Amino acid sequence: MIQNLDELLARQEPRTFSSSWILKHAPHCYRFIRKYVRTDWGAVDWDRVTHALKPRFQSRWVPQRIRHSSAPYRNHAEVLLVLEKYRPKLYVFLAPQDAADRNFRDLISIALVRLAQCGNISAKQEIMKLVGYTIEDWMDGYRFLSRWRGREAEVRANLERCVRRYRYTGSFLTYVRRTLICAARGIRPTQVYSLNEPLFDGYFK
Repeated sequence: MIQNLDELLARQEPRTFSSSWILKHAPHCYRFIRKYVRTDWGAVDWDRVTHALKPRFQSRWVPQRIRHSSAPYRNHAEVLLVLEKYRPKLYVFLAPQDAADRNFRDLISIALVRLAQCGNISAKQEIMKLVGYTIEDWMDGYRFLSRWRGREAEVRANLERCVRRYRYTGSFLTYVRRTLICAARGIRPTQVYSLNEPLFDGYFK
């Protein structure tokens, strides 16, 4: 079904497309997606659909505007639906081995981000913690991003903004990394920082 959608997009080459575009031009694909491609909490999983498309089409996707909840809530059960599904793969936030692991990391992070955007504070805490591990690894492995050492509060603020603003399907981790790279350009490299405290552990306690 995704291959059919890829082929249709290749033939028509729309500048942008959305769920309404799919309904109009490929109603059989739309009906299949509506029936079978669902999140663990019952919504149509358009992130999963567009994530499976060729990269050049992913950037053309125009999602429905996400309505942020006016009443934040805590629901760890929703978070567990995601974590239990991917429990054996949670190591990908610490040490992804290959492209398949990075793909799982994207699936997990986007699922949690969408819950957080709906107002689930438990999901926000979880995504902040998991992506925090990845950011620490980046700061250890990339000299440019090591500029963020000693600026943990600013890193957390940038990550919170990424969770809040993320719209388009694609790699959430790539979005976070690019955000940190751009923001780091105004930071002077420094050799004075502490490695004693973890970046995110205990932040929400």
